[in-house]
Amino acid sequence: MNARQRLFRVTVATALYLFWPAVMLVTWGELTPHPPHWTRFFWDKLLHFTAYFGLASMATLILRRGQRLVWALTALAIFGGALEILQGFTGRDPDIHDEIANCIGVAAGFLAALTFERTMRSRLVDGSTGG
Repeated sequence: MNARQRLFRVTVATALYLFWPAVMLVTWGELTPHPPHWTRFFWDKLLHFTAYFGLASMATLILRRGQRLVWALTALAIFGGALEILQGFTGRDPDIHDEIANCIGVAAGFLAALTFERTMRSRLVDGSTGG
């Protein structure tokens, strides 16, 4: 197995093992009444985008293609909306713009992971050797 194959396998395995802990972290981050102090230094929409970009990237690498992936990405967008609604019960303000950032993050994460996967696979199929 060459270096590219190892990199691809390690990346997919990492996504598999970190997906559910990441879901729990995002859930906690969105529902905690008092977010961590360090989040004040970042634009809120960027935090939402980044969280859902990561979740969608991991889901795409794990599921690769097909109807299960479409359902997973749709579920992530719905999940983000549900968390926004639930924020209203934790003393925080729900914001439709946060959900828009979530959905843009899901789409961008999907496209980034798909591009990564296709690039890695094309180089593996071409017979390129990794250092």
